[in-house]
Amino acid sequence: MRLSAARVERTLSQFEAQCIPDNHPVVPQLNQIFGDHTFFIDNKGLHIVEPAEPERGGTPTGQVIKLATWSDANRTSLAPHEPEMTDVIVVLGAEPN
Repeated sequence: MRLSAARVERTLSQFEAQCIPDNHPVVPQLNQIFGDHTFFIDNKGLHIVEPAEPERGGTPTGQVIKLATWSDANRTSLAPHEPEMTDVIVVLGAEPN
């Protein structure tokens, strides 16, 4: 799932990570491996956000999914694995008009 700038901002206010900018040289390779997503990186690895059940009232939410884990203590290399659901649910809110 590709997130708008507003949804990236909301996600980062609820999930301690960094967003990998779309113009980063690694993004085309990540898109080739994992599909077209907004990617986040934290001390546990590489993540995306996928749609989840809306909150009461219909407010859109997303589930943080881990796609890769750091393979070394210096966090210089990622090891991809089967998508792993985390317990992190973020409130995405409505898209701005």
